[in-house]
Amino acid sequence: MKSFDRFLTEETKQLTQYDLPYSKTDLQPVMSEDTLNYHYGTLAKGYVERYNKEEGDPVFNEAGAFLHNIFFAQLQAPTQGNRPFGSSKDFIIKTYHTFNNFKNELEKVAMKIQGSGWVYLAKDGSIKTITNHKIKNDIVLLIDWWEHAWALDYQADKKQYLKNIWSIINWNVVNAKLV
Repeated sequence: MKSFDRFLTEETKQLTQYDLPYSKTDLQPVMSEDTLNYHYGTLAKGYVERYNKEEGDPVFNEAGAFLHNIFFAQLQAPTQGNRPFGSSKDFIIKTYHTFNNFKNELEKVAMKIQGSGWVYLAKDGSIKTITNHKIKNDIVLLIDWWEHAWALDYQADKKQYLKNIWSIINWNVVNAKLV
């Protein structure tokens, strides 16, 4: 498991984009190959490339690359009835009492985001948002709420995107962030 705290190589001061731990068709039907080609292959890659070429705002580009590396690494092929287990289940139950309560609270927070951003479960158990891009070191579970994450597959139905994304969360990755 790669550390999500830093992905900037100390020797070269260059960012890296993590390889996907699955093929670009593995997340279907929740996330299409077209979405991954655009989202991962163009947009997320662009943050890394612009940072490394010293183009644009380096803080924005580094944070964009950082967040996308977390987001894509925590996904897996869809699994029917995919639910947290182990430390992630215990963590969610401690604060929200049920997984459904947690999903409902996360949806309430996400739907308040006007425009684009990120919504995440923090290490203190709270649900937080990130407007634009910012590096946060308290992320346990991260959902990309920018339009490019869902619009190709869901049009304007952000709630359906959120409902479906639970089937592709890799809870082993989430559990690793809780140790």
